[in-house]
Amino acid sequence: MRPPPGRPKASRTPSSGGGEAYEAASRGPGVSSPASRHVVIASYLLIAGALLLVLWRDLLPGLLFVCIGFLATRRLARLFDGALPTRFQGAGSSWPRAIAAALVMLAPIGLLVLAFAEAREFVLNAPEQYQELLDYIARTILELRLKLPAEVAVYLPEGSAEVQRMIATYLRAQAGALALTGRAWLGGLLFAYVGLIVGALAGVARASALQGPLALELQQRVRLFGEAFRQIVAAQFWIAAFNTLLTAAFLLVLLPLWGLRLPYEPALITLTFVAGLVPIVGNLLCNAVLTLVGLSVSPIAAAACLIFLIVIHKAEYVINAKVVGSRTHMAVWELLAVMFVAEAVFGPAGLVAAPLFYAYLKKELQAKRLV
Repeated sequence: MRPPPGRPKASRTPSSGGGEAYEAASRGPGVSSPASRHVVIASYLLIAGALLLVLWRDLLPGLLFVCIGFLATRRLARLFDGALPTRFQGAGSSWPRAIAAALVMLAPIGLLVLAFAEAREFVLNAPEQYQELLDYIARTILELRLKLPAEVAVYLPEGSAEVQRMIATYLRAQAGALALTGRAWLGGLLFAYVGLIVGALAGVARASALQGPLALELQQRVRLFGEAFRQIVAAQFWIAAFNTLLTAAFLLVLLPLWGLRLPYEPALITLTFVAGLVPIVGNLLCNAVLTLVGLSVSPIAAAACLIFLIVIHKAEYVINAKVVGSRTHMAVWELLAVMFVAEAVFGPAGLVAAPLFYAYLKKELQAKRLV
């Protein structure tokens, strides 16, 4: 039927900024346009470039702590929204979000102050412990000189003074490498704290009502990345709990059976759980601290902690792949393969990032129904 005369034909007013094409593309597969495809491809390229830049410029600590700061701030804000007095609650109140962001940003400073207070005695006794270690090494070398053949014993140092001279020579030779390592650790800690601040501020920011197609696509990419990160964190929680259980058994059961006890056992067990939330590297960090504390007791305790470090680090590959794979619906073999390849290409940063990046990749593929 023709429309009655005088009645205008129904027309669709185009939305500003190309929103109609974007809405058509978002209604489902098969309804697309060149402009919308360009926007989607641009969002993928931007995210892929950002993730590669993170690995290339060693910004992984910052990225991880951006996610941690964002999720922690959002979680604390929801808790405070129900716990604060009524006048501070409500959708328009910024008090819960402000308090949550302040706590997240100030928490590392409080932990550092507590750690320095606990480690003060260890630092003050360091010269005495170093001398005891030198004496122990000298006695061990003397026993070896008496037991080994003379032609082999001449290559061993003669006493603690020569041992100390060898250590000083080695440290002078490695001074440049040690300085670079220290600078890398300091830079990583700085990036991590800046990332925590960025994540906390992003967690309290309000979304803009006016967003273009590219911003909406990037928001979708970030949402899937956040879901992958939440799954990895949930899996890493159980890995950290398992590592903490092993560490508690090592400190409270195995070492006392050998007549050895480490100081600050509760603090070391707590550190194991907190550091264990960071894949691979956290386990290495807490076990390095265990080795240093064990060195303050005796070289035998330090050697036991070092062996424990090696065993747990190798077991971490299989444990991480199994737990993370079950949480993110990935097979153990594919996650292990990705972890080994990422470590070979990008080093330790690739090993840490592999579960997260691969989980995000699978989420993108599943969202497009490609896998």
